Parts: sequence; C-alpha cells; structure tokens
Amino acid sequence: MRTNTRRLVAGLLMCAVLAGCGTADNGATAPTTSGGLTKVKLQLQWFVQAQFAGYIAAVDRGFYKEEGLDVEILEGGVDIVPQTVLAQGNADFAVAWVPKALASREQGAGITNIGQIFQRSGTYQVSFADKNIRTPADLKGKKVGNWGFGNEFELFAGMTKAGLDPGRDVTLVQQQFDMQALLRGDIDAAQAMSYNEYAQLLEAKDPATGQLYQPSAFTVLDWNVVGTAMLQDALWANTARLDDAAYQDVAVRFLSGTIKGWAYCRDNPEQCRDMVVAKGSKLGASHQLWQTNEANKLVWPAPNGIGVIDEAAWNATVDLSLTTRNQDGQTVLTKQPEGLAYTNDYVRRALDAVRADGIDVTGAGFQPLTVTLAEGGV
Repeated sequence: MRTNTRRLVAGLLMCAVLAGCGTADNGATAPTTSGGLTKVKLQLQWFVQAQFAGYIAAVDRGFYKEEGLDVEILEGGVDIVPQTVLAQGNADFAVAWVPKALASREQGAGITNIGQIFQRSGTYQVSFADKNIRTPADLKGKKVGNWGFGNEFELFAGMTKAGLDPGRDVTLVQQQFDMQALLRGDIDAAQAMSYNEYAQLLEAKDPATGQLYQPSAFTVLDWNVVGTAMLQDALWANTARLDDAAYQDVAVRFLSGTIKGWAYCRDNPEQCRDMVVAKGSKLGASHQLWQTNEANKLVWPAPNGIGVIDEAAWNATVDLSLTTRNQDGQTVLTKQPEGLAYTNDYVRRALDAVRADGIDVTGAGFQPLTVTLAEGGV
C-alpha cells in the first residue's frame, strides 16, 4: 500500500498551524493521535453491514490513514438519527438519506451534503407474484407495509404519482425491519432494500417446494423505474464548521479516503465482504456478498465521478419532498432548502487528488457479480 506523502505532510502541516484539524463542536479543535493523525468520527445510519463497505474498507486498507486521518466508525441503529448526531457535534461526518436530512435541515440542523455516494435508490416494494401488484396503482385496497422513520417517502411518492391517497386508498401497516410479515401473508406488499431485505426473501424456503424462493415468485416496484426515486446514502458535513479551513481540509481528505474505499470494494467485492463479516455483522457471508454487490450497483458507474451530486437528481428529490403527501396530508418539506444544502466543491477536490493517484473514479466498466444466496444468508 502506497502512502500519499504529499497529502499526509500537507495535512500535518495544516494541523500544526491550526493546532488540530477540524473542530469537534463548532470551535473545539479535533484531537490528533500520537502519530499525528487527525481523529475523525463517522456516524452510520444503520448497523454495520455491506451497505457501508466502502467506509469499512477505507479504514481496514489504510486509505484514511494515507490521508492523515484516524477514522472511527460509529454504528447506527433504530433510535439513532445520524444527521442529528452530526448537527449536535457528536460526529464529524454522517451518512444519511437526502430527504430525511433535508427534513432535519428544515427543522434547524446545520448540515451540508458534501458527497453523494449512492447515485441510485435501493428501495423496493415487493409482493408475491400472485398478488398481481405490478404498478403502484395496483396497491389500491391492499395492505401495504412500510418501516416509517422517513423510509416511506418514495412509496408515498409512487402512490401519489398513481393517483392514490396513502391515507384512504391503502391500508398502511407498520412493518418490522425484516420480511416476516410478507412471508406470513400478513401484508400484501413489503418495503425492502435491494441490498438487504430483498435478499432475505431469496434466502427463505418456499414451503410449497422445499427450495429457496426464486425471483419469479415476487414482483418488485423499483422506484428508479417508477420515477419517484430519491437520493439516499450521502455524506453530510457540519455547515458551520465548513467556514473553518482546517475542517475543509479534513473533509477533502476524508472524501479522498472514502472514494478509495468504494473503488476498492468495486474491484474486490469478496475482500470487502470479508471485512464486513469480520466486523461482526449479524448477516452471513453470502448475504454480505450480495449486499456488497448491490451497494456497488448503487454507486457505479458514476459518470461524473463518485460522490458528485447530480443537480437533476437533487432537484427531483427536493420536488418530491415538497409535493408528496403522507397519510396525514403532510409533505416532507414545506419550502425549498435554504443555505448551503449541498456543495460539490470538496468532492471535486478529492476526485482530482484520487485521479492523480491513478484510481478509476467513474467505474465506467463496472460489471456486477452473479451472487448465489444460501438459506439464511450464511
């Protein structure tokens, strides 16, 4: 592994001049290690799994260390709101879905999207094929599961586009973060991520055959195809801290290490699977390889460079957030985002640096794996 001496030395000089890289809480200097690495905390939005493989690889393969950073990954969970953790100064960067983060911004969270890692949505609404749910309009009169917590926005947007009122035309059911309600027949359609819960269906046995379910057993509403996809996993920074040149420097170096991590997982999915499993993921090896592969599909190809925020996709997400109503008639946003909601300044600087290291940042030739799942995802 080659250490990027130029950037490491530049970062250490910046730390020396400013007595610490970045600010831990709008003014408090970020600590450094005895080796001169700047300590950085990254808040995930969920438990450790291959959805976050690129960040894990950047730690394990030393890509953040090459950038002069000692990155601590903070695990998420049901009751952890990453953008709030960031806004309150308890993390330096956070991974969060764009509409959720924009809702938090409207409520006062000072955060800015500095890197759009997932270029596509991974959310599905899945049904058994015999339910004949092939378009959002077919959800009318059905029991429709969703997780809530802001994960349902694309579903409601899809129903709205089809002329359905989520408060009247369907029966909404609070769904657990698994597929058991669908498998039991308690609901007609279930929310699923392409990289997680959909795989859980294909890891379950069909009682009629004794074999694992096949994709033909299900129909899938993919919001990318329907046209109501919203931007998901993005890297958010503390807006006020972006006025600090040292924090800007850390942001660029953090993005550089992150880009290297995701490029490594694109080219070495099995190794990234192993890293995630080693971190104690509760889901097994075949499931995590599926998840690494599916996450890669959401990142690559990235024609403008990984992490660049596409203006059209951003505007579509904002427009849907302003117009889509939930079962109570409320929209995600009540007005256009104000202030510095996003910027490509730092990710473009990071991309230039990573390109200079000879790393492919667009993945134009990316080809996903064909992954065979095992019962229970082992």
